[in-house]
Amino acid sequence: MSKRKDIIDGRDASTAIFGIVYTEVLGWVDLGHAQGTDIRELLRSMTQGESLGKEFYDVRYSQGMTSPFRLLRSGKVMTWRIRRGRPYWEQKSIALAMMMNMARKFEAFQGSFPNNLVTDSGFSGEDLVSDLLGFYRVVSVQNPFEMLRPVSKEEALKRWDYYGKTGNWKNETFQPLLFPDPERFPHLRPRKALLPQFMRTVVPYNDFLSGNVILPQHDGTFVIFGTNNARMGL
Repeated sequence: MSKRKDIIDGRDASTAIFGIVYTEVLGWVDLGHAQGTDIRELLRSMTQGESLGKEFYDVRYSQGMTSPFRLLRSGKVMTWRIRRGRPYWEQKSIALAMMMNMARKFEAFQGSFPNNLVTDSGFSGEDLVSDLLGFYRVVSVQNPFEMLRPVSKEEALKRWDYYGKTGNWKNETFQPLLFPDPERFPHLRPRKALLPQFMRTVVPYNDFLSGNVILPQHDGTFVIFGTNNARMGL
């Protein structure tokens, strides 16, 4: 759930681990979502699976959120079964499909009762496109921010104060949601835009009839309570 105090100057986007910046190409970007740590782990799991020598291996992927005061962590989890022998280009395609599938499920989870009582983050305008940027920072361009044209903190605050918090603007797609400069274009509303070319180079995997990727029968929900990490799966 992005807040006004999380906004940082665009000059720091390439090195910051947390915070949000406004870019002229992707709109708001949540730098936590855009780290790509989950994608790195996902591809590492595939590399390990390919080395096992078994016909199939399982890859687990999850997205979660932590409650106020860190009392519990909850989210969605799924496991895909993959036939060994997938080339690296196909592993990237599978990883992208897993991320996109899970990201939509997790955003819906955040927007459902009772989670929506404590967060407005479900399908917040910056979330999905930031997840996608994280993917491409791992598989393509590690530091893309010069191409994304982040603005100064002052310019970003101007947009936040004019349009309101990002959680008020929902985006259920991976397309950028742009917020025009309110001083130059006072009568325009936020609009969808095209992704830059480097964020369109991998096609999410969809050949599920081949038997090379087997989807789970159902999606899981996890809840981890307190500091002792007691876990409940649903």
